[in-house]
Amino acid sequence: MKRLRDPIVWGVGESRWHPVARRCAVTVSLAHITQLVLSHNKLTTVPPNVAELKNLEVLNLFNNQIEELPTQISSLQKLKHLNLGMNRLNTLPRGFGSLPALEVLDLTYNNLNENSLPGNFFYLTTLRALYLSDNDFEILPPDIGKLTKLQILSLRDNDLISLPKEIGELTQLKELHIQGNRLTVLPPELGNLDLTGQKQVFKAENNPWVTPIADQFQLGVSHVFEYIRSETYKYLYGRHMQANPEPPKKNNDKSKKISRKPLAAKNK
Repeated sequence: MKRLRDPIVWGVGESRWHPVARRCAVTVSLAHITQLVLSHNKLTTVPPNVAELKNLEVLNLFNNQIEELPTQISSLQKLKHLNLGMNRLNTLPRGFGSLPALEVLDLTYNNLNENSLPGNFFYLTTLRALYLSDNDFEILPPDIGKLTKLQILSLRDNDLISLPKEIGELTQLKELHIQGNRLTVLPPELGNLDLTGQKQVFKAENNPWVTPIADQFQLGVSHVFEYIRSETYKYLYGRHMQANPEPPKKNNDKSKKISRKPLAAKNK
């Protein structure tokens, strides 16, 4: 029986290879690698020739100083895992949603909001895990409902003031993290999901919930889901949305985030 080839992995640490990592010297000779780890290297850019890594399946750029990505990154047709957490991204490039194999996308701790996403972002229908925590989203676009294979959705510590009803279409969801936002109510459609079992995770603390929902949280998550499925709640939710109340004020001052500081100041 023919032995399977081991994956080719290339990583650059933050000590011995630091000067190389800073330049991110990706060349055609690396075209056969499947995993590239460039975390913790103070990289500020990703070169356009990243597109030459035709066989890349895992790209880890966690904890750098990257402010923008080249449009060529969407040429990585075999990419399955992309970690861009703890960078300085304000936007994603045009065509970013053209990654046909992407399963895990980590955008935690950047400066992104609902206006940062390109038009085809929600074409990433192969996604199983999407991490958007510690960003600046006030609204989660309704197109989130297109990501029907999602099993993990993390929206912790944003500025969300509402969730779209389309979140109820994510029927494979096993984990939902919405703690630390400005949410007061939950869409009744969330009740379509099974997030109360022992293998499911639903985290929603540190939100200014209206009193009826807050009371249910005191009793437990299963009580919350039972309540939002009720006809009483659906009626009250409709009345609440029609009233269009003023959203709660922002409590968290994100101006001191490391990702907001000028690079010179950060490196001092």
